[in-house]
Amino acid sequence: MNSENKQTNWAQFIPLVTVFFFWGFVAASNDILIPVFKKTFDLTQLQSQLVSLAFYIAYTVGSLLYLLISYLTKGDIINRIGYKNSLALGLFISAIGTLLFYPAANTGSFPLMLSGLFIVALGFSLQQTVANPLAIALGPINTGSQRLTLAGGINNLGTTIGPLIVSYAIFGSSASSDTNMSIESVKIPYLILGAAFLLVAVFLKFSSLPDKPQAIVESDSEAASSKSSALKYPQLVLGMIAIFVYVGVEVSTASNLPAYMEKNLGFLTKDIAPYISLYWASLMIGRWTGAVEAFTDKMSVQQILRFIAPYLAFGVFLLVNAIAKHDLTPFYVYALIILVLIAADMASKGNPARMLLIFSALGIVALLVGMTTDGMISVYAFTSVGLFCSTLWPCIFTLAVSGLGKHTSQGSSFLIMMVMGGGFVSLLQGYVADETTIQTSYIVGVLCFAYLVFYAWKVSAILKNQGINFDKKVSGGH
Repeated sequence: MNSENKQTNWAQFIPLVTVFFFWGFVAASNDILIPVFKKTFDLTQLQSQLVSLAFYIAYTVGSLLYLLISYLTKGDIINRIGYKNSLALGLFISAIGTLLFYPAANTGSFPLMLSGLFIVALGFSLQQTVANPLAIALGPINTGSQRLTLAGGINNLGTTIGPLIVSYAIFGSSASSDTNMSIESVKIPYLILGAAFLLVAVFLKFSSLPDKPQAIVESDSEAASSKSSALKYPQLVLGMIAIFVYVGVEVSTASNLPAYMEKNLGFLTKDIAPYISLYWASLMIGRWTGAVEAFTDKMSVQQILRFIAPYLAFGVFLLVNAIAKHDLTPFYVYALIILVLIAADMASKGNPARMLLIFSALGIVALLVGMTTDGMISVYAFTSVGLFCSTLWPCIFTLAVSGLGKHTSQGSSFLIMMVMGGGFVSLLQGYVADETTIQTSYIVGVLCFAYLVFYAWKVSAILKNQGINFDKKVSGGH
């Protein structure tokens, strides 16, 4: 394939990943809204997780609408209107959702708040269906998963900043002793975000981003598969379940953390934001580490960057929290935990199946430590789940669509549909927490990681039977 010989098109890639930043900003900010809504609207832990459900179920609804419209019009709607136009349309839909925060905040309506989040995520669904394969296509195919990891790192820059900004909008300075929260203060950051959506939509419309990259055209024309549907491939079907449980454990671990810190450790709601920021920054730390191969194929340089990248990302977390005037003392010890991430990344040797296996096993260990300890040790254990979730999306995505050929776009849509796991798993953990304890409820996440360990083992055998071996890429310098 010709795309293997070309260089990454950074001029097109950089404006593309702006939308990845937006996804992270809003998703992580939900973790601040959950405890605020819980107190303001007097909700149970189960009811508070409707925030996650409304947000993540929209991805499924959006994917189903995309498939339905494509079926009724007898053609792929994204191919018809173009990748660039589809991104702009997705941003416009999300901007409409942010407008609902104004009447919702003024009237104190929880259902209207949920509706706004749903519409924002509906736009994100279309953006994700387009942007994930596009990020892979803007350069050599054998470093596509690394570009997706890098895009995820930009996503987590948004997840690191989002909780701090939304928390500041609601509570003011962390140095303030005022713990009163105003639901009306939520509308300002989301209206500003809506304006940003529209600006980026216009910018992308006039950018050099292709309507359909050549790499995707080549993939369609070169595919020799005789299978009639993406669902005929076991790596995709099992991968859909993997995406469901992966997004589920990633989101539910963070969304239930505020309640745990409040109830078990006595934290005030306004003081939790830095720890939510640390959780999502952990994903940024891991993704910056996993993306080093996208920049160079020199092994010596990669080894150096594997130590520089994670601590550079950790420095970003410390910087934004210093600007927000948070006490940084509790976070310095986290630098030692990052060493575990680096060792795991090196042990994976760039093989997505091996990385999925190692990181999922470490996720189980982290959750079990959090469940069986107390105090700050348990908090660090739960936040470190972010480190071990960091590269799972590109690993699962790459493994699930490998060998699909002309069905790759359809497979991508099915995978995006399963992002709904973020809502359902959070809801399930909220239910378990109400019936037992919040700390015990993290057994749900352990079961999610256990499936990912199984998928990593199973998909390796499936792909090898199809003649796909990722170790060949590693031995070739990647």
